[in-house]
Amino acid sequence: MIASYQILAAPVDVEVTIRKSRFLTRLRRVEDEAAARAVIEQTRREHRTANHNCTAFALGPGAQIARSSDDGEPSGTAGLPMLEVLTSRPVSDVVAVVTRYFGGVKLGTGGLVRAYSDAVAGALDEAGTRTRQLSVRAAVAIEPMSAGKLENELRAAGVVVAGVVVAGVAYAADSATADATIEVAVPVAAWPRFLDQIAGLTAGSAEVVELGQVWVDG
Repeated sequence: MIASYQILAAPVDVEVTIRKSRFLTRLRRVEDEAAARAVIEQTRREHRTANHNCTAFALGPGAQIARSSDDGEPSGTAGLPMLEVLTSRPVSDVVAVVTRYFGGVKLGTGGLVRAYSDAVAGALDEAGTRTRQLSVRAAVAIEPMSAGKLENELRAAGVVVAGVVVAGVAYAADSATADATIEVAVPVAAWPRFLDQIAGLTAGSAEVVELGQVWVDG
């Protein structure tokens, strides 16, 4: 089971010139295939006069969905090399569009592969990446007087396992008798250790209830 993968840290548009041809690379974070194709179509509208708008996108853990297009370049010289850069990093939930304005100098098959690969690699370097983790969503119930202290400990780096996200804290209307609830997301790999630490921090007084799993951006 894949428990984490890399996503774009920021959207980017990067331009490089290679032997008089302009290569404009657009990278965007996308959630599904429809969103990826929307970015592609928008880019094509913006660059109607370009010679090529080559594309690649990868979606989901392990790039479960992966597509590419050479858009008129010789077969295998553009879209697939672009996709291979994405999947080798590996980065997913991303669409790449490389727009080429031909400058009059032919690059040859090998030159095209290098140009499209380098264009995407350079854009990825500029965008940076962050980690998306499969996490356990849970509710931690604790008596109200201790809730604030526990919330601070959960939010403080290094107090509990890394990667814990506090989604919110809810106090009951009758806080004198009802527990407060802290909702958290915990990386699946750290879940057993998190339970041990919560027990230690609260002397066993907190009740932790699993609410399912969710992907969380780091």
